[in-house]
Amino acid sequence: QLQLVESGGGLVQPGGSLKLSCAASGRTLDNYAFAWFRQVPGKEREGVSCIRTRKRSYTTDYVDSVKGRFTISRDDAKNMVYLQMINLKPEDTAVYYCAADSRPFLGLCSAVDDKGRYAYWGHGTQVSVSS
Repeated sequence: QLQLVESGGGLVQPGGSLKLSCAASGRTLDNYAFAWFRQVPGKEREGVSCIRTRKRSYTTDYVDSVKGRFTISRDDAKNMVYLQMINLKPEDTAVYYCAADSRPFLGLCSAVDDKGRYAYWGHGTQVSVSS
């Protein structure tokens, strides 16, 4: 079974930076597209970014609100997925989750995929952006 564990969250001031990590175990990552989602209390979990597989050239996708500020990356040899976040805004405050898709051999994803598209989830890491 694929297990995912997020880390790297914390409290930062507006304009600050954080790098989130997602460590995978149980299976290798190479055939899975990965996504980062975020969720605030009372709202649906929403997609932020995703990264496709090696056979899809590791291409990436982002929602408009984070383009130019967030960068998703992966290191399949280390079983790691990352989300580098710069110029953080208060509206970025949320619990951030990494997820692996439910069609791993297809290797495709979109930043606006519904959460039902993903079969494997971590338990989340809190990102708080406040003065």
